[in-house]
Amino acid sequence: MNQDDPPRVEFAFPGPLRDRLVSAILDGSKTSTTSTAVEYRIEDDPFPQVGARQVVVDSAEKAVAVIEITDVQHFRLGLVPWEHARDEGEGHSSLSEWRAAHERYWHSNEMRSFLGNPSFTVNDDTMVVLERFRLVEVL
Repeated sequence: MNQDDPPRVEFAFPGPLRDRLVSAILDGSKTSTTSTAVEYRIEDDPFPQVGARQVVVDSAEKAVAVIEITDVQHFRLGLVPWEHARDEGEGHSSLSEWRAAHERYWHSNEMRSFLGNPSFTVNDDTMVVLERFRLVEVL
């Protein structure tokens, strides 16, 4: 990749969850994602912008697809709409099931280590970034 290529984007940490998320992107069932706002501050990353393209990488750090961001919204976690959660393509049957799965991820040792906060937790007031995207190209 050269400096004119879109930035790389990682979904979750390398491993089974990332593999499932990347597969869902490639088969078209995943068209949205959610991150905590604090994740962007850790690496001083800008918030996503509509129209930006990103190169999706798999667990082996191999570029597998290009996506384009089509919508970005900032919400309190307690107000995330079901339609967004459903479109994450993880097969959750309810908003509470989606929330529980995301809390497990956000409260995981990997995430707490990444954030540098061993007691990090989320609640209804935690600010999250909701992104929608479309698959542009499979590499």
